Amino acid sequence: MGGIWSLAGPVPGAAQWVEQPGLGWVSFAYYHLDTAQRFDEGGVREDFPFDGQTVTNSVFVDAAVGLFKGVDFWGQMPIHALQFTDAAGDRDRTGIGDVRLWLRASPTRWFGKEVPIAIRGGVKIPGSEFPVDSEIIPLTDGQVDWEMMLELGHSFWPVPMYAMGWIGHRWRTKNEETDQDWGDENFFFTSVGGNWNKVGFKVDFEGFWGDTPILEGLPIESASRSLLALTPYFTYGVGAGALQGGVRFSLSGQNMPAGPALTFGYFTRWSVFGSPQ
Repeated sequence: MGGIWSLAGPVPGAAQWVEQPGLGWVSFAYYHLDTAQRFDEGGVREDFPFDGQTVTNSVFVDAAVGLFKGVDFWGQMPIHALQFTDAAGDRDRTGIGDVRLWLRASPTRWFGKEVPIAIRGGVKIPGSEFPVDSEIIPLTDGQVDWEMMLELGHSFWPVPMYAMGWIGHRWRTKNEETDQDWGDENFFFTSVGGNWNKVGFKVDFEGFWGDTPILEGLPIESASRSLLALTPYFTYGVGAGALQGGVRFSLSGQNMPAGPALTFGYFTRWSVFGSPQ
């Protein structure tokens, strides 16, 4: 059932460079997954046992703002409505998922260079209590995680296209209440996009690989989690921002839900000084 929180949710393609002080962006995205398939412990795509079906409806709110020259803040808060049905019955739960907070720095800005490279560090905080009950769907894994990543970007101007991405490592702490340590993760994200007048596109490719979990003191290699996903989007300018819609395809994985997911959202720039500059 798990896994929606293992990827960071829809990412605005225009956010690859560190924001100027007082300027930023905000995005709202809806994510929907309805599937009867999963990737098993060996990476094989199969049906959930006992006629299982999982449904995820999530809303992601992301925002970024420049703090001072070469440094900005980025945050994300998701709200999940999860449902799982199998031969044993129906379970559902709604609430706040993992809240993510990052600081991002571009040291080249301090030397007057506009090179789109940055270092981002952050923390993931559970937004809801982790239930110690197998009959209650968890909205998070229930522990604080830390992560660090290197970001790169490139504009192909005067061709109205860009490429950006990051690679990083996530240090996952142990959930002391359940005696579960899901292991650190390596992850990456890449995006290529462009626009012509109001019409645009982008294609996101992302993934993560988890270490061997230690559950109740025992390393369980078959419980490791991973996922590769590809999401093509179309975008259309509306007002001061742009609407975007796409389909996330799960390409491969381990111990994660499989199947296509729909995502729709709106991205716009903003300024603490009033209208975006």
